Amino acid sequence: MNLKEVIIVNEFNEFIREVFSAAGDIVIKSMMGGYLVYLNGRLIGDICDNELFLKRTPTTDKLLADSELRYPYEGSKTLMYVFDRFEDTDLITELLDGMYAELPEKKPKKAK
Repeated sequence: MNLKEVIIVNEFNEFIREVFSAAGDIVIKSMMGGYLVYLNGRLIGDICDNELFLKRTPTTDKLLADSELRYPYEGSKTLMYVFDRFEDTDLITELLDGMYAELPEKKPKKAK
């Protein structure tokens, strides 16, 4: 990845963090060439190739029924919604509130 690509990725990640932060603490972690997106400690989706993919939950199935379902990366076994309606703050709030309630808490790490 060249410097220009790194800057574009960082700008997109920061944009996601800003737009979604109204719903809570957004953390984006690098993972296997992409990024994992967490809301208040719960995994809500992935960022791959500057696209945001949100996990399927009853809330996303209802609110994003007209959105594209796709695998976020080659080899993925999880179909996810491609999200691109960043200007719709009401939708984002409803989505993230619903997803947070439906997704499991992060499992505590086992002591070695």
